[in-house]
Amino acid sequence: MNQTFFSVDAWWWPYVFILLAGSLPTNMWRWLGVFVGGALRDDSDLLLWVRAVASALIAGVISKLILFPSGPLGETSMLLRLGATAIGMAAFWLCRKSILAGVVAAEAVLLAALFI
Repeated sequence: MNQTFFSVDAWWWPYVFILLAGSLPTNMWRWLGVFVGGALRDDSDLLLWVRAVASALIAGVISKLILFPSGPLGETSMLLRLGATAIGMAAFWLCRKSILAGVVAAEAVLLAALFI
């Protein structure tokens, strides 16, 4: 029997498929990183390089979202996006480097501007 994406006719199947297709490749590389990275020292050059590349990728994605957004975020003004970023960064630092506080604060600014 040949199993394809369309062979299962259930409302939940696309969600399971997205979960599996999205998580398995990601988790495979994460576990490989745990096993390989466990043998590295925290101050090794390779690990410092990996951290730098990961930080650069995150900075690039965030910059693209702020400077060249698409969808509903693209309909907001640049000033609003930069202001929400500044407030999010301030909340991050004021709450002792809490990522959650920074994200919630920036999103609150965006949502408040949406309803005003």
